[in-house]
Amino acid sequence: MDLSEAYRQCEQITWTQARNFAYGIRLLPPPKRRGLAVIYAFARRIDDIGDGTLPAEEKIAALEQARQQILDLPEDPRDPVLLALADVARTFPVPMPAFGELIDGCVADVRGTSYQTFEDLLHYCRCVAGSIGRLSLGIFGTRHEAEHASRLADSLGVALQLTNILRDIREDHQNGRVYLPAEDLTKFDVDLAAPDSAQFRKLADFEVERARDWYATGMQLLPMLGWRSAACTGAMAGIYRRLLDRIAAEPQAVLDGRVSLSAGEKAAVAVRALARRVR
Repeated sequence: MDLSEAYRQCEQITWTQARNFAYGIRLLPPPKRRGLAVIYAFARRIDDIGDGTLPAEEKIAALEQARQQILDLPEDPRDPVLLALADVARTFPVPMPAFGELIDGCVADVRGTSYQTFEDLLHYCRCVAGSIGRLSLGIFGTRHEAEHASRLADSLGVALQLTNILRDIREDHQNGRVYLPAEDLTKFDVDLAAPDSAQFRKLADFEVERARDWYATGMQLLPMLGWRSAACTGAMAGIYRRLLDRIAAEPQAVLDGRVSLSAGEKAAVAVRALARRVR
């Protein structure tokens, strides 16, 4: 397989599986668009291992194999994702060890880790989502101090993950996973097996405001980016913020099913981001 075909396959993975991120990634110029699609494709591979049907120990072994691949990064012509990822590592200053943090988060999922405090959850969010923010920043580049931009990218990733946790609360609970901190559930007297609607609304309001604070910090990254990279980031964050607003308006909906935006709503957010009108 040649390199151009490897990139094409990574983009195909992104367009078919990145239901929210693809709207932003498409706004990038071609080299960055291809590079970020490769980052997504390998991150998706890691997520799929963690969410798959293998026994737990086999999942962990597969995740550790992925960790080793990042350390060695073999240019395997039989594997389009690894082939393209090796080229991305040569072309962009991507902090490849951040994939190891994503793997750490997936291992925690496999082991059924629960979170007693928000600080515990924050570490997990930084592993599974802040890492993606920092990897993406390696593709975007920044015109400002890199360490500060990296912290903001991490914060934006945390905001997106907190939104995911609220959106998926019903599905995760059905799968035996609880991400909300135990201290929050206790504080608002919420039992996710049979939540009282009034108490759950109070809990949801609290978590929504927490997520909004992380968005407020993370969105400070946008002025540090070139305009196409800022548009990409603004589109992805804008879609998730719109989703968070929907959850805030009707928290009960996340207990009844999966809350989502229509394709038209996502496209509209992306258009506004491209026009630099992300609110």
